[in-house]
Amino acid sequence: MERLQKYLARAGVASRRKCEDLITAGRVMVNGVVVEELGVKVVPGDVVWLDGKPVEPEPLEYHLLNKPAGYLSAVSDPRGRGTVTDLVPSNARLFPVGRLDSDTTGLIILTNDGYLAHGLMHPRFEVDKVYRAEVKDVLSEADLVSLRRGITLEDGPTWPAEVQLAGKTKNGSIVELVIHEGRKRQVRRMLEAVGHPVRTLHRKRYAMLTDDGLAPGDSRLLTGEEIDSLMKIAGGKKS
Repeated sequence: MERLQKYLARAGVASRRKCEDLITAGRVMVNGVVVEELGVKVVPGDVVWLDGKPVEPEPLEYHLLNKPAGYLSAVSDPRGRGTVTDLVPSNARLFPVGRLDSDTTGLIILTNDGYLAHGLMHPRFEVDKVYRAEVKDVLSEADLVSLRRGITLEDGPTWPAEVQLAGKTKNGSIVELVIHEGRKRQVRRMLEAVGHPVRTLHRKRYAMLTDDGLAPGDSRLLTGEEIDSLMKIAGGKKS
């Protein structure tokens, strides 16, 4: 027995929150009856329909991709540009958990488990995301302190970041940041706000997952232990 919104999310329909909206909009039927209230549970044998079409959960898949530059963190693109789903060999209806900018490389999870995806993207669970950025010029101690305290951006202040100077280049420096949020182009905007535009940006760790042994453009299935750990981080249990 499980809640209807979780069943829909597990079927790859959408995130759990989006599935709740579908239910309250009257677009879901269970055993021939329209359901408009949250809290309804389904059991094996129940027949669930969305917009007049049957919904059946497909086997859950969890992939870790090392995204190369030039690919969108999307399922498809009307302009025909490459997306992260093009890089993962699967027939399941996968979608990315969160996003990386087209010009940002690094780790991103693709799954058809809407329940897990919703949990990992929720700010209250504070999932660690570790970035390595090459920036213009060398960050001063004052710059590092500002980032550690949080930066005020046009969409509000950021949470404090863990930041360290990881090296210097010919015309700049390399900095590593740990953040928990997932705003659009957040790391780039934070570094630009302290006067250090980003030249390259790579996400090297997501939660406990690292890019060790995973070449750009390659992906792998997550292990059962890794899935269990992510479920615990996301505030739930393995399905």
